Amino acid sequence: MFWPLMDDTITMSDRKELVDFILKTDRFTNGPKVKEFEQLWSEWLGCKHTLFVSSGSTANFLLIDAWKEMYLWNENSKIIVPACTWMTNVAPIIQLGMQPIFCDIDPETFTFDIDALKEIREQEEFISGIFVTHLLGLNGAVEACQEIFPEAIVFEDVCESHGVRAPDGSKRGSNSIGATFSTYFGHHMSTIEGGMVCTNDEYLYDYMKRKRSHGMAREGVNPDPSDPHFWFTTLGYNFRNTELGAVLGINQLKRLDDMIDTRRENYAAFLDMLDDQKFLLPAADPGNSSFCLPFVCLERETKSKLIEAFDENEIEYRPIIAGNLTNHPAFAKWYGFYPGADLVHHNGLYIGNSHFVTDSHLDKLQSILDTL
Repeated sequence: MFWPLMDDTITMSDRKELVDFILKTDRFTNGPKVKEFEQLWSEWLGCKHTLFVSSGSTANFLLIDAWKEMYLWNENSKIIVPACTWMTNVAPIIQLGMQPIFCDIDPETFTFDIDALKEIREQEEFISGIFVTHLLGLNGAVEACQEIFPEAIVFEDVCESHGVRAPDGSKRGSNSIGATFSTYFGHHMSTIEGGMVCTNDEYLYDYMKRKRSHGMAREGVNPDPSDPHFWFTTLGYNFRNTELGAVLGINQLKRLDDMIDTRRENYAAFLDMLDDQKFLLPAADPGNSSFCLPFVCLERETKSKLIEAFDENEIEYRPIIAGNLTNHPAFAKWYGFYPGADLVHHNGLYIGNSHFVTDSHLDKLQSILDTL
C-alpha cells in the first residue's frame, strides 16, 4: 500500500537492542526489564503505579475484575460505556456479570454525548462506574462524567491515545483511579502485543499485581508472611508480559514524544483539508495525540466516492473502530438507536496516521479531496 493503516514502529535499532538482550540474558519471562519499563512508563505518564500486561484487552479486564472484587460490584452494578468503542472496552463488564449502560457519542468528538449522559442520569437511579474511552487520540469526556455522576467511579481506556493531554495539560491516565493503554502493533509504540494498566491507588495496584500472576501472594506489595511463594489470595490469571516486550517498550519510549508531535502536526494539516459541506468536522482538540485521520461524511454517496479514490490510490481504510457496537451480533441483546454512533457506523471511515506519514502522503490526500 502507498499508505497503510498501520506502520511498524519497531526500528532496526530496536531489533538490534533486542538481539543483544537475547544473547546476554538468561531470563525471558516477566522480570527486571518489565519492572524497569513499568517504572519508566509511570515517570513518562506521571502516575504512581504501572503494570505491563499481555494486551490492552487484558489490562481492561484486570482493572475491572480487581475493582469489582475489592468493592463488591455485582450483577446489579451498572457501568456506562460508549456505544462506539472497541469491544474489549465493554466485554469485561459483561463477562464479569455486570450491566453495561450504553451511551451515545458525539460524532465530532468521538466521546460521550453530554446530553445523552444527562438522560441516563435522569433514567437510572444509581450508576456504579463509567468507562471512558479516549478514542482516536482525542480527549474523552472525563470531567463531564465526574460532574454529572459525582458518585460513580470513572476509569479511562487510553488504548490508542498515548500522551493525549487534558485541558489542564496533564496526560490522560496520570490522575486516574485506573487507566489502560495498548502497545499492540500499529499503535503509537509497539511491544508487538502488550498493554499497561496504571493507577495512583496503591491498594488497587497491589490487587491487580497479584491477579496478573494467578492471584499469588508473593506478587503483592506486602506478601503474606505465612507462605509468600505459593499462596493464593485472590482468583487470578496469567496476564504477564515478557522481558522481550519490555526491551522493545523501553527503547521506543525514548521516541514516543517525537512520534506524538508528528501525529499532532499531521492531524492539524488534515483538519485544514476538510470541507464542511461534505464532512462533519472532527474536533480540533489541542491536546490530541492523533491515532488516525477520521472522515464522517454527511452523505453516504460521499463515503462511496472516497472509498473509490482510496482504492485507486492504494490508501488503506477501515470503519471508525466498530461503529455502533450494539449493531453487532455479539451485542444484539443491548441493541439500541444511538444517532451519533449510527452516523459514524454508516458514514464513517478512517485512514492511518503515524510519524511515517509525510508531506507526499498529505499532498496526495489533498489532491483526492480537491477532486471530490
